[in-house]
Amino acid sequence: MNAFKKQCINLRRSGHTLTEITKITGRPKTSVYSHIHNIPLTKERLRLIKIASGIRAKNLALAKKGTSKNTFYKFNKWNEETVTLVAHLIFDGTINKTGCAYNNRNMSLIKAVEESMSSIYDYEPKRYLNNLTGVSRITYHNVALSNYLESKAKKLLLEIELLPKSLKKVFVRAFFNDEGCIDFRPKRNLRQIRGYQKNISILHIIHNLLTDFQIESKIVTPNEIVIIGKNNLIQFRNEINFSSGVRLNGKRSNSIWKKSLEKRALLDQAIKSFKN
Repeated sequence: MNAFKKQCINLRRSGHTLTEITKITGRPKTSVYSHIHNIPLTKERLRLIKIASGIRAKNLALAKKGTSKNTFYKFNKWNEETVTLVAHLIFDGTINKTGCAYNNRNMSLIKAVEESMSSIYDYEPKRYLNNLTGVSRITYHNVALSNYLESKAKKLLLEIELLPKSLKKVFVRAFFNDEGCIDFRPKRNLRQIRGYQKNISILHIIHNLLTDFQIESKIVTPNEIVIIGKNNLIQFRNEINFSSGVRLNGKRSNSIWKKSLEKRALLDQAIKSFKN
């Protein structure tokens, strides 16, 4: 019996699997298999493999389902970080039974949500990038956290019109960062800020909040709020505005500008284009 065959047989009888013997000997599986295929694994090793397999299956199920441990900090009062977090999850995010997620092309907004979440949750999100669309996604798989933030989202929609003006501003800005655009088409003499939302009740909330900032707006179908007029655009810029770094998607087929301009810069252009 040659040394390699003897080594394989001894390793197998010691309870090693085909993969383990391959790693130990540095030889291909086909070479090892020919020497051990008639030698079954020991009962003890089979028992350990079964246990390990069960543990892996359980961990995989937990990963898919999301952990339910209360590993987050609850808050009783709204502040800029918590309003930012919950508002973005309402507008361009999802909150479901297994976790919550936020999607956006603008990394400045992804970072803002991450930083806001870090004020109540110590764990990093899982990050994904759609190379085709350029949209980034962050997800937090925690059942208890998701349930808690879902209740906070409902509460924020009920309370936002009663909160201090500084927090109303955070909420409205989050809405227009996520759901809004500046529609400036000089050739058509068109200058307007538009925001979209499937939930019509949210559009009414945004309309009321804009009124608090002396900004006139109107809700039009389907599911859109529009701000027009020089004074209203100036008031929006001064009181709300888009966040720095939030850009239009210049790669869209219907893009007028064909480049990724900052929304706030385009708003400035639109305002400057008004004739005195």
